[in-house]
Amino acid sequence: MPVRVLGWPAAVLAMLITLALVASELADAGQRRWWAARPLTTDTVSGLLVLLITVLVVNQLLTRRQARQRGHAVAAQAAIMAAQATRAVRAVSSGDRGAASDGFRTYMMMLLTGAPVLLDDPVARRFLEQAQYLGAVLASALAQAGPPPDGAAAPADRLDDAVRQLRTAAAPLVQLLSPATRDAIHRLGQTAEE
Repeated sequence: MPVRVLGWPAAVLAMLITLALVASELADAGQRRWWAARPLTTDTVSGLLVLLITVLVVNQLLTRRQARQRGHAVAAQAAIMAAQATRAVRAVSSGDRGAASDGFRTYMMMLLTGAPVLLDDPVARRFLEQAQYLGAVLASALAQAGPPPDGAAAPADRLDDAVRQLRTAAAPLVQLLSPATRDAIHRLGQTAEE
């Protein structure tokens, strides 16, 4: 089970134990005398409980902040990969084998280096699956020479469909980015590869 799932219940449990000890000490004179007769034990137990609560709460807050920052990094990676996918599809559709090969190679390198970042989150994993599918469609379009066989979709139709699926999968991730960042990355994907 992930740490962030266990952290809050553990912090609440530590607080409940602390409250139970305080309530029982206030209600029971015998227990109050027992704790008063053992000051080192009392100080150690109270110090450990306060430390435990503090560590658990701070850990949860840091985990939440780290997840939010990781979400922004994943969103940026997805947006950049989607922009490069647009450029690669445009290069493959142009018919220039050299530009198509370079665009495909760049896209696949981005896909390989970005894949580990995209594995942990289910939404990011769906984007990764669509990005891999687009890579397969790009490879097929590059390998295909001449007109498609009877009944098969034209490479341009398959590429357009694959890019549309990729953009759909990227949309929830990219929403985490600021509008200015989204626009800058979108413009990057629209510029002609030089």
